[in-house]
Amino acid sequence: MTRPSEDTLNRLRAIVGPKGWISEPHDLAPYLTEWRGRYQGATPLLLKPGSVEDVAAIVKICAETQTAIVPQGGNTGLVGGQIPYGDEILLSLTRLCSVRELDIENATLTVEAGCPLAQAQNVAAAEGLLLGTSLASEGSATIGGIVSTNAGGTNVLRYGMTREQVLGLEVVLASGEIWNGLSGLRKDNTGYDLKQLFIGAEGTLGIVTAATLKLFPRPAHMATMLCAVPSIKAAIGLLHLAKARSGGQVSTFEFFARIGLDFVTTHVAKARDPFAQSHPWYVLIELDGNDAGALASDAEALLEAVQERDLINDAIIAQSKAQAADLWMLRERLSEVQKLEGGSIKHDVSVPISAIPAFLEEASSAVMTACPGVRPVPFGHLGDGNIHFNLSQPKGGDKHEFLARWDELSRIVHDITAKYGGSISAEHGIGQMKREEILRYMPAAEIETMKGIKRALDPLGIMNPEKVF
Repeated sequence: MTRPSEDTLNRLRAIVGPKGWISEPHDLAPYLTEWRGRYQGATPLLLKPGSVEDVAAIVKICAETQTAIVPQGGNTGLVGGQIPYGDEILLSLTRLCSVRELDIENATLTVEAGCPLAQAQNVAAAEGLLLGTSLASEGSATIGGIVSTNAGGTNVLRYGMTREQVLGLEVVLASGEIWNGLSGLRKDNTGYDLKQLFIGAEGTLGIVTAATLKLFPRPAHMATMLCAVPSIKAAIGLLHLAKARSGGQVSTFEFFARIGLDFVTTHVAKARDPFAQSHPWYVLIELDGNDAGALASDAEALLEAVQERDLINDAIIAQSKAQAADLWMLRERLSEVQKLEGGSIKHDVSVPISAIPAFLEEASSAVMTACPGVRPVPFGHLGDGNIHFNLSQPKGGDKHEFLARWDELSRIVHDITAKYGGSISAEHGIGQMKREEILRYMPAAEIETMKGIKRALDPLGIMNPEKVF
């Protein structure tokens, strides 16, 4: 890569016009810090193109001058994939936010990359349809970033990862050419499925500028319940029974430990423990359907069945949307409140659901042996095997000393994850954080195949360099 010359910077500025670029350090600052504060970036120029043609023109100049580009959506990524190192041009896609088409009969929505997920959800909801992906950051996270990281979220159990929601893409290739693959077809076997190369590629192969997403009938009603369970093994038994008895109505199955509930109720003024007694584990379940009465009966019947099998200690079914929101608060505020407990070392891993109890026991024991006083705070998406196995610093410990042990403690957790046939990146991606770590766990043939794809699609290496590899 070459540091862009002033001539190159002027040519890029001319594409987006006087209101489409930023270079002042103060104005750049919000775009250069990752949400967790672990990565601090630098760039000579931030560009905000207003059309896919602008993006293509920018990439053509960058290819001609061998100038690197880092694409960024809502800057909600958690592995540093959206942060530039210094010489790269930062490309913010937030001005590409149009809804291009809502096809009600085909149940598809075509939106540009800078459209926030919540906005896309609202467009679908207005027509009685549902966009399956749902995230805690959906007010800020954009479609392009969600596609490029193959985001997961709370609805994966029912609707799958983002990859399963995408029918077509528009992508600016590393040459500056625009590939229009915005197909709304659900069946198309004409050659390689090119869109899948760009989903989850973190902007290293091309820049996603628009996506055609599948929609689903929007359930009219939700039954939200919080269950206190005696063990993770019991929680898995509850999962299997809920899936078997509901006929596919389980849309959410989240879990968190007692320590997580304590963190939230301590630091969030409106948060309350809904149970009179303390319990080791909690499971948040949602069933959806169109008949409110039948849904309520199904929820009550499920709780009766699991009580007979001693799978739960206590449970509460939300009686209103406000009460459901209060229950969700206990899960959704978990990520942010960990900051208030000092240093937090994050892990985004997945293992087969059957291996979750053994993984949690072994990983917790191993990190507590290596770092006495460390506080494991496991939570996440039990229904799809995704565990955010986070570690909060020992009480009274030094935050910086603890965070300095990130790599050491992560190696312990990742080795145990691999032992159980799991993944060290369940839904957040590789970015900067895990680019060296994957070499330890991914087969050499797989790495070389991925590098071959990178060389083929980005021969100059200008697309989000130093990420993933």
